[in-house]
Amino acid sequence: MSDFTTWDILRNLLLAARWTLALSLLAFVCGGLAGAALLMLRSSRRRALRLFATGYIEVFQSTPLLMQLFLLFFGLSLAGVELSPWSAAAIALTLFTSAYLAEIWRGCVDAVPRGQWEASSSLALGYVAQMRHVILPQALRIAIAPTVGFSVQVVKATAVTSIIGFVELSKAAGMISNASFAPFTVYGLVALLYFCICYPLSLYAKNLERKLHVARNH
Repeated sequence: MSDFTTWDILRNLLLAARWTLALSLLAFVCGGLAGAALLMLRSSRRRALRLFATGYIEVFQSTPLLMQLFLLFFGLSLAGVELSPWSAAAIALTLFTSAYLAEIWRGCVDAVPRGQWEASSSLALGYVAQMRHVILPQALRIAIAPTVGFSVQVVKATAVTSIIGFVELSKAAGMISNASFAPFTVYGLVALLYFCICYPLSLYAKNLERKLHVARNH
């Protein structure tokens, strides 16, 4: 018989959920910064920069996050570079996030009418000035909703990091389940916690999309 109560299980899961949130926030912020840099490269007039950004995005979108984690954590250790589970998880999720955000934002930039580029060119603005003062402010309005929506995918992707031993919500659930012999209770609470984290973000993204759609129509 286990001495674990439902409150004991929930308390331990909440402690682990802090690391899920911390990893999600770090990956989203760092991935957003890297994604913005990739967006500039992807939209550059220099072919070499466009090819580099396109290749980067294709690699990280076309390979599983699990494989990327394995290569970072186990592959680098074989080369003599030791990473902690936290470091490997943070780097892998940052790379994963940057590739997807860059592509999301590129679509938003492409959604800006071509006439805006032509109008800003007629004012003798350079590429950087065009992006900064004309294109990005308009693209930002379009990008808010899908960006917030993608944050849900980042939160759920943190569960994969349990495979390299990072103790976030999913990893903690397995450990607690083995100790408490109450898998139904443990995983039921885990599902509830993920729902409490992800559903408000999904709802917020839908509300933003609706409001911005109405604003554009006016």
